[in-house]
Amino acid sequence: MAIKVGAPAPDFTLPDQHGRPTTLSEVNGPVLIVFFPAAFTPVCSSELAALRDLDIPDVTVLAISCDSPYALRAFSDAEGFDFALLSDFWPHGEVARAYGAFLPERGIAGRLSMLLDGYGVVRARWESPPGQARDTADYLGAISSLRAG
Repeated sequence: MAIKVGAPAPDFTLPDQHGRPTTLSEVNGPVLIVFFPAAFTPVCSSELAALRDLDIPDVTVLAISCDSPYALRAFSDAEGFDFALLSDFWPHGEVARAYGAFLPERGIAGRLSMLLDGYGVVRARWESPPGQARDTADYLGAISSLRAG
């Protein structure tokens, strides 16, 4: 089921690339949730590198895939990501399913992003087909609107 703009985001707890649990409802301020298919793939690598290079203070980035925490740690270390990579490995894709991002025929998360305000309400949503990167300029525009409004 797809989560729509204006709806509250479902809470979750997932391990990050260091094995530490991250709970959405415990994050203060705006959150950018970025579901991605797989670590070390060309489009995912370039998308997350572009996200790493953005200047978005006071917004917590949570990138989520169905990869294991071990694969995400290697990916994060190799790429120098300074944000959390969360593992939706087990139960496999449970959070991606709750957000409408899981692709059951492939066993991976699709390319879905959501910007949440400080109250956990979805304020913007982006989705792109497999193999097509999301535009980080869209994130910046929505963050700017959220701050202004």
